[in-house]
Amino acid sequence: MPSVFPELNPATYSTHSLHDSERMWPETNCYVDLWIEVLSTLRLPPEAMLGFTMTQDFEGDQFTFFKAPLEDIEALYGIVCTELAIYDKVERHVSEQIRRRRLCLVEMDSYFMPDTQGVAYRREHGKTTIAINRIDMDKRELDYFHNGGFFQLAGEDFDGIFQLRLSEEELPFLPYTEFAKFPDGSPERASIRETSLRLLNFHFRRRPKLNPIRAFSAVFPSQVEEIAERPFGFFHKYAFNTLRQLGANFELAGSHLDWLSPEFGEAAVKARLISEAAKSVQFQLARAVTRKKFEPLQSALDPAADAWDAMMSLLEKRS
Repeated sequence: MPSVFPELNPATYSTHSLHDSERMWPETNCYVDLWIEVLSTLRLPPEAMLGFTMTQDFEGDQFTFFKAPLEDIEALYGIVCTELAIYDKVERHVSEQIRRRRLCLVEMDSYFMPDTQGVAYRREHGKTTIAINRIDMDKRELDYFHNGGFFQLAGEDFDGIFQLRLSEEELPFLPYTEFAKFPDGSPERASIRETSLRLLNFHFRRRPKLNPIRAFSAVFPSQVEEIAERPFGFFHKYAFNTLRQLGANFELAGSHLDWLSPEFGEAAVKARLISEAAKSVQFQLARAVTRKKFEPLQSALDPAADAWDAMMSLLEKRS
């Protein structure tokens, strides 16, 4: 069967260093993690695309679910990614694009994805984005990028993820799908670095006007007090969309600044301080929910907020 990257094997696949188990946040969110692995497979530096981390804000009920702008990916690597219209069976569209060596990014149901074992697999339905490298309709197999790795599913999971067991009366859900067209050649590393620096400056100018961590801190204890009254499983969703998105975003920001130039070293340190603080406060959050004591959360993120101010001040002097 055709595949976009024929040399890949889920059993022997090695993840990029941005997904190293020693990092504070080995996985960030499905969309950014997927692009890290795809770019690594193309032997392109995923660190170059991370300038968008400067723009993360607190949105009132969550931190920005950060994503690499498709315009940035095209400017850096020459990869054109756009929406793929789904008007027929999803698997038919995917098969057609794979034959053209195009990678389809599809929103799927994590209930049928074995790599989410212990989190969502056969436990709850949730949307997540995967990139499909190989599909075999006869064997009912699928090889795909997801989060920080490259995996395979088959059999009943294949039937479930493509909704193949629906009755004639049931209408399938047609997911949002993008497809990536790869250029004939790769850009020079010097060109990638130059473009990356330009994009960093662009995104830095778009940073939040007010410190987003202080904005979050102002409502954090009251939000936690509310979720403490809900089933404990809700805690994980709240933590993912607040502290994990904050911490993972700024750990990636630190990696981006380190990759760009040693002159950003001090700002990179501040970015990692934000990430470390978010990780620490996530443990405090769990204790607060269990013990129903919320007062310590009022100042828990002060070190992260101070680090954000210091980081932005350092970058402003450089810009």
